[in-house]
Amino acid sequence: MSWAGPEDIFLSTSLASYLDKKLLVLLRDGRKLLGILRSFDQFANAVLEGACERVIVGDLYCDIPLGLYVIRGENVVLIGELDLEREELPPHMIGVSASEIKRAQKAERDATDLKGSMRKRMEFLDLD
Repeated sequence: MSWAGPEDIFLSTSLASYLDKKLLVLLRDGRKLLGILRSFDQFANAVLEGACERVIVGDLYCDIPLGLYVIRGENVVLIGELDLEREELPPHMIGVSASEIKRAQKAERDATDLKGSMRKRMEFLDLD
C-alpha cells in the first residue's frame, strides 16, 4: 500500500491548493463572497480574510466589506480562484454605493413581484 507524500496533496481536490489565494465563493443562498482563503477544515468550513460580498443588479455592482469571515462548508456551492492579472468585471459594469445597490435590489424585487401578480390576474385568459 502506498501513501501520498506532501507533494501529492496539491494534486488532490483539497482546498489546500487555494490557501493564501483570492477566491470567489458562491453560497447556496446566491451570495457571492470574495476574499483570501486563510484556513479550512475537513468539512470545508473556510475562513476568508478581507472578505466582501459582491452584489450585482443588472449592470450595477457593489462590494460590501465583511472583514474576516467564516463560511460554513455546507453552504458552499462553488469555489474558484480569481486571476489577479485580469480584470474581474466586464467594462460595462458600474460600481455604486451600498445604498444605491439596495435601492436597485428593491426595484428589481418590486418589478418581479408585479410581474408575478399580473400573471396571476391574467391566468383566466388562458393565452397559451
